Amino acid sequence: MDTLLEAINLTKLFPITRGIIFQRTIGYIHAVEEVSFSIQRGQTLGLVGESGCGKSTLGRLVLRLIEPTSGTILFEGKDISTLPRRALRELRKHMQIVFQDPQASLNPRLTVGEAIAEPLEIFGIAKGKAKWKRVKELLELVGINPDSANRYPHEFSGGQKQRIGVARALALNPKLIVADEPVSALDLSVQAQIVNLFRDLHKELHLTYLFISHDLSVVKHISNYVAVMYLGRIVEYAPASKLYADPKHPYTQALLSAVPKPEPASHQLKKRILLEGDPPSPAHPPLGCRFHTRCKSAMQKCAEEPPPKINLDETHWVECHLHNPSTNL
Repeated sequence: MDTLLEAINLTKLFPITRGIIFQRTIGYIHAVEEVSFSIQRGQTLGLVGESGCGKSTLGRLVLRLIEPTSGTILFEGKDISTLPRRALRELRKHMQIVFQDPQASLNPRLTVGEAIAEPLEIFGIAKGKAKWKRVKELLELVGINPDSANRYPHEFSGGQKQRIGVARALALNPKLIVADEPVSALDLSVQAQIVNLFRDLHKELHLTYLFISHDLSVVKHISNYVAVMYLGRIVEYAPASKLYADPKHPYTQALLSAVPKPEPASHQLKKRILLEGDPPSPAHPPLGCRFHTRCKSAMQKCAEEPPPKINLDETHWVECHLHNPSTNL
């Protein structure tokens, strides 16, 4: 298949500084470390993990909203890791983002029509009547009354504001959309509507998504592949159907055990896997496997050596010593 986006050994370290006038670096926050993945054109990769694991940072890295410390980002086979500002500006048409908080992502001084029209003006795609025709088409596409274009963000509900954010992201006909926790700030009754909107747009417009969420039940309904992230690293990657049916990494197993099941049959009940302690600080990640401090299956080797990438089959891999054939159990 045609690979649209590929990240190779992507790393982002945020410096920890001390001092007011003469600042000096005393350490680093290991937000993302040596992460590699790819997304095929027309597919959706779900990126899951608990808060603070580096999901949003990774999403911003692939869009070059923040600069990587090291690693390579390929978009349609072209290295965009070091693109100059002018070339990067042209690339923005093809890569857009839907932010987590719809209220904070919309300018309260602009009407929703002006907010959606802004990228059309910046890139010179449409002006005058053609611009407003496109704005109304986008509002209708996401389920908002086109006559609402002259209203301000505060006049809409949270779910409607997120629909407007999606419309703005679609204005330039992008090839890739990064959805950064797009439903976490919404009521449960609205979340399903927004997820269904993403699914419908994916089918209608053949979009490619990097869908970031901490909710595995949401990711299940929209993703072709799922990457599980823990403390800055992807620990398991697999097709969604395979990962939900047979997770291999202990962290993935713990996450899936916490997903509530509606009216589960008695024979389907599974014991909840409770993780002890808190995630380690990304400023001082543990040696060896980063999950070993909370893993009930941890061995001595887990505390001493980082686990290699183990290919379980052509589409499923995991970073875990338990699945390393060379590990002496």
